[in-house]
Amino acid sequence: QVQLVESGGGSVQAGGSLRLACAASGGNFRGYLMGWFRQAPRKEREFVTGLTWSGDFKYYDDSVKGRFTVSRDSAKTMVYLQMNNLKPDDTAVYYCVAGARLSDIVDAIAAGGRPEQYDFNYWGQGTQVTVSS
Repeated sequence: QVQLVESGGGSVQAGGSLRLACAASGGNFRGYLMGWFRQAPRKEREFVTGLTWSGDFKYYDDSVKGRFTVSRDSAKTMVYLQMNNLKPDDTAVYYCVAGARLSDIVDAIAAGGRPEQYDFNYWGQGTQVTVSS
């Protein structure tokens, strides 16, 4: 049974940093993307970033480029999201996700779109990030 467990959320002032972690277990994620979505109050869930099992391919939403960095450990059991220069607009529940096929994501991006919720089969429970001005 696949489990994704997030940690590292919290409250920070604008300009500050947080590092989220996601522990993945119970599945074979080779060949699939893992990453992060977020959902702000009264808004739809939106894709933040993702990377392949090997870490060779990474994709970021424009809203976080240059501020957020996604990575994974050598054992391929942890995925991290380093968030720097946080803004109040980054306030949201952040979800670790897994199970998207790279080909589906690449096709979506090539068509001018972005990864969607239905691309990912597995979701964590979420961790709250609050950025105050």
